[in-house]
Amino acid sequence: MTWLDQYQSKLCTAAQAVDPIKSGDHLYCGGNAATPRELMRALALRYQELQDVRISHVLLLGDDPLSKPDMAGHFRHNSLFLGPADRAAINEGRGDYTPIFLHQIPRLFHDRHIQLDTAMIMVSPPDDHGFLSFGVENVTARAACTNAKRVIVQVNAKMPRILGDSFIHTSRVNAIVEHDEALPELQPKPITEVERQIGAHLRGLIPDGATLQMGIGGIPDAVCTMLEGLKDLGIHTEMFSDGAMRAVERGIVTGQRKTLHPGKAVVTFALGTRALYDYIDNNPLIEAHPVDHVNDPYVIGQNDNMIAINSALEVDITGQVCADSIGTRIYSGFGGQVDFIRGAARSKGGKPIIALPATAKNGSETRITPFLKPGAGVVTTRADVHYIVTEYGVAHLFGKNLKQRVEALVQIAAPKFHEELLRAAKERKILT
Repeated sequence: MTWLDQYQSKLCTAAQAVDPIKSGDHLYCGGNAATPRELMRALALRYQELQDVRISHVLLLGDDPLSKPDMAGHFRHNSLFLGPADRAAINEGRGDYTPIFLHQIPRLFHDRHIQLDTAMIMVSPPDDHGFLSFGVENVTARAACTNAKRVIVQVNAKMPRILGDSFIHTSRVNAIVEHDEALPELQPKPITEVERQIGAHLRGLIPDGATLQMGIGGIPDAVCTMLEGLKDLGIHTEMFSDGAMRAVERGIVTGQRKTLHPGKAVVTFALGTRALYDYIDNNPLIEAHPVDHVNDPYVIGQNDNMIAINSALEVDITGQVCADSIGTRIYSGFGGQVDFIRGAARSKGGKPIIALPATAKNGSETRITPFLKPGAGVVTTRADVHYIVTEYGVAHLFGKNLKQRVEALVQIAAPKFHEELLRAAKERKILT
């Protein structure tokens, strides 16, 4: 039987694909811009006949019918990274959150900490050899598909075919649902003056030949607009964005001086506009790999001059970084922040950086704080922190004692909060 015969024999409707799922099963659902929404919608229609179906996933994009209040008791999310789709369910007790470094998620499945019955993912159409690309989401799709008893794929003609370690063969899947729909897009927002100021400080930390990792949002976008004049930059990042694409198109990113995967932009997922998805389709410059390779701190550290730029919700005056919760309310997840902070710290010439605006709520609240909010989680420890950057400057904390840290962090806090921060440090006997 040829691969095409196999493909045709496995074609079915979404309702038929999810029909074998039964009460008590544990599913993996693909995420980010590859969230298989047609499969989720078909599964939601069966809610009255199903109980206690658990669903593990990373960030889900788009509407999630499985996390609605009337789904309680039928489906329960186990989120490995929260987003708008499931944030309410987790914080209202209708779902669960597992704190975990992004690069360790595949181990949950390989080592059977989570035993999967079914994996549901979205893929590209097959190539001439029957291989389906994981496309814009390669975080843990391979680990989930390898370890699940059953694999369901939603084949979407609008999914780009991304090269690298990013394929599953038709013979390895059990059910194929062809359903085309537009991928969720992340439209860049206008860069604010604060983001521009932060970007300018970050630009000063990037040398020629550096390899970059940047996350999502206005600050990374601002940095990408300020890279003119730098030469032969590289990319090794979990997320590939429109800003990174434009840096490649302008000839600033070539990867020629990378010490690992030279000449390649290495990613584990892509999120942005349709222009980005078209750009990465069959582009030999871009390689997508599973997250246990891309985000492994040991692998990251093999890139010389690794510049890792990540964000935070708040940082206390000793350098503790909260990035996943607002007080006790879980907001996102660990993601790859610690992976890249530790990886860049291992790198020859590397710089692990946390960048954030100095204030929140229109300047009324400082994000350089005397204490983290009650119940807030520490994502990046003060021993891991090297650089903190706000619009007011750069604080280099590596090797600094608590007194020196306070002095450095106060200088990059908004001036109107200096007195409050210094007073708190004196009350704690850090300053005298």
